[in-house]
Parts: sequence; structure tokens; C-alpha cells
Amino acid sequence: MKRSLLIALAAVLLSAILVSPGNTQPLGSSQNEDAIKAIIVEMIDGFNKHDAKAATRMYTPQADLVTVRGEAFKGTVEFEKGLAAILTTRAKNATLKTLDMRIRFIRPDVALAHVTNELSGLVNTDGAPLPSQKEHSIRVFVKNDGVWSVEAFHNTMIAPFGTSQPR
Repeated sequence: MKRSLLIALAAVLLSAILVSPGNTQPLGSSQNEDAIKAIIVEMIDGFNKHDAKAATRMYTPQADLVTVRGEAFKGTVEFEKGLAAILTTRAKNATLKTLDMRIRFIRPDVALAHVTNELSGLVNTDGAPLPSQKEHSIRVFVKNDGVWSVEAFHNTMIAPFGTSQPR
């Protein structure tokens, strides 16, 4: 009898850990992964359309963002303004192409997305075109009230201009 009770209790605890409150999707479910991938595609589409509002609408109000150049933005309002400035200057003709996307769930309501993009069409401060570059970003997603949002985003070049690819 005690063994049956312990097994039942363990099953209940495991279920509580793997399924978040108000969400019937287990940790790492394909539905959650698909929702996060759709948001990443939406972010890239917004960037490619040079629409800062569309590219930032999925961030939480207090989100942190660090660009490939080390610019740091806090919150969607600041990020949208900063991205708009970037999209009208050095990235006015830039486009992103996704090369790889991997998602790892830390908890049912927290996930890491590793995204590798190729960025082309940038110009330097003198307006001269820069070569395409590969970038890797880490994005922290959180799920609140059934909706996934970006809480943090950090972007870095895989191989800065003029250097070889790392091994």
C-alpha cells in the first residue's frame, strides 16, 4: 500500500514538473517549439521589411537586447527606437537569412533559442558596403498566460569581418 502511494505521489510530482500551470503542453512539446520558431521567423521578417515595430513586438516590456556591436537596449520601447535607427542607417538595405535554429527547453515556460543567420547588405560608417557575415544569437523565451515572448536576446558575429571561421 505504501509503495503504491509513493508511486502515485511520484507520478503527480513528475506531472507537475513537466506541465506548467494553465498549459497542457509538456516540456519541449512540438506545439511550444513550433510557436517559438514562428516568433523567430516573425522577428526576421520584420527585420527584412525594415519594420522595427514588427521586429520587436514579441519582446517583453522589460526585455534585454545586446546587438552584435555591443549596443544594449532595455525594454521594447527602447529597443524599437534603437532598431529603427539601425534600420535607417547602417542596415537600411540589410537582410537576414536563417541558417540554423535550435530550441532547448529549460522549463515548460522557459526556452533558449540558438539561431544562426547570415546578414548581408550592411554598410560601414562611410556608407561603403560590408561583406556578408554570419551571426549567432541566443534568445531567452518565456511563456506567460499561454503566450511566448522574448525576455533576452544577445547577438554576436561568428567570425568578425576579415577573420577566419572558428574551429
